Amino acid sequence: MGELIGYARTSSRSQSLELQRIALTRAGVKLEHLYAEQVSGTSRKDRTALADMLQRGIRKGDTVVCTRLDRLARSTRDLLQIAETLDDKGVHLKVIEQPIDTTSAAGKLFFTILAAFGEFEASIRAERQREGIDAALAKGVGSPFRGRPASIDAKQIAKLSREGKSPSAIARQLGIARSSVYRYLSGRNA
Repeated sequence: MGELIGYARTSSRSQSLELQRIALTRAGVKLEHLYAEQVSGTSRKDRTALADMLQRGIRKGDTVVCTRLDRLARSTRDLLQIAETLDDKGVHLKVIEQPIDTTSAAGKLFFTILAAFGEFEASIRAERQREGIDAALAKGVGSPFRGRPASIDAKQIAKLSREGKSPSAIARQLGIARSSVYRYLSGRNA
């Protein structure tokens, strides 16, 4: 019997991997066999932990364990490619929060069906987003890609700087990051 190899992923650095780590270690994954990263799952670009696990971290008889399928990939194609890689290497897949265990035929079938539904849901979400953008443009609202309004007053930063306040003092007074003060000051002097 092979090792349990864990894979954990969050979409951004602001999210914590801790809950996934806890669930994977409770499932029997040893920390030295845990691959974790904080990067978007929409593509394999920059997913170095996944690439390392698939290339060097698994051997015949091992089982890759993750908490949910969407932690492993976000499209049916990517999931099926990962599943094919695992199958070619003689490695199984187990998903803790979903009844997926590819050691059985039923588990393999369920895995494929869930992957298809996951991609369908992502496609529907993208269509709704596109419809919302088109509706905003049709109403003449202007560009729906404006972003949030600036929350830092460049004039106030310049005024406080002219008064001789240090970037740290300006940041404290305005309740902003010191790096933001430096960025605004360097942009003014450029």
